[in-house]
Amino acid sequence: MNKNIKRIVGAICILLICVNDSLLAQIPMFEFGKAISFDNVSSGKKDKGTPLKWFDVNTSKDTWKVQKDGSLITTGNPIGVVRSGKQYENFILHLEWKHNEPGGNSGVFIWSTAVPNENRLPSGVEVQILELDWVKLNTRDGVVPPIAYVHGELFGVGSVKTATDNPRGDRSKSIENRAKGRGEWNTYDIVCVDGVIKLSVNGKFVNGISKSTLKKGYICLEAEGAELEFRNFRLIELAPGVSSPEQAAKLLP
Repeated sequence: MNKNIKRIVGAICILLICVNDSLLAQIPMFEFGKAISFDNVSSGKKDKGTPLKWFDVNTSKDTWKVQKDGSLITTGNPIGVVRSGKQYENFILHLEWKHNEPGGNSGVFIWSTAVPNENRLPSGVEVQILELDWVKLNTRDGVVPPIAYVHGELFGVGSVKTATDNPRGDRSKSIENRAKGRGEWNTYDIVCVDGVIKLSVNGKFVNGISKSTLKKGYICLEAEGAELEFRNFRLIELAPGVSSPEQAAKLLP
């Protein structure tokens, strides 16, 4: 009888731990940015936007901080991502970013699984955010990487594959350097429709990919070893397209 009681108590404890972990997975780490209604935008109605909730994937509570002015700062450590509370398919994303360290690294993941791979980053399409000095700090055998690699390179990560507008191997590089250096704000406008992404940097479209093998998933913000700030994150969700279940990331709790 005692053995049975112990087994029952043990089973209850395991259940409570699982339930607790599930509840913790539902608690957002912070709110940052706004979702704005396309109907309100198209009709000219005022829309203050709905706050966006972000959930930790594999960083820490000390990695991110929403500042008094509403901007978001990341220490960059540990390397990993936070994810949006819901998945998105077709949308327009506006965001501004500023590196605070020379050669700093970061990025935004589109249509992401939000599940870490061996390098701690998830599958998805990454919109690269590197500081201009990255090329100087990563010169190898006298060969300096192209400056267009620094700002707005687009590429599939993990299991996600894409077709590139401006090939650099299996990545797509920007056709013109429009990025500003550390301490200055840069603007990205990212249009994502039916597996196609077009990127505008500081007011001009300079890069794109198509035929993404994932067309619906989470948006992830990346911490990758350097201090970076985001602000004015605005997302306008568009009408869905025609896609198969295989073209969407799995839903997370």
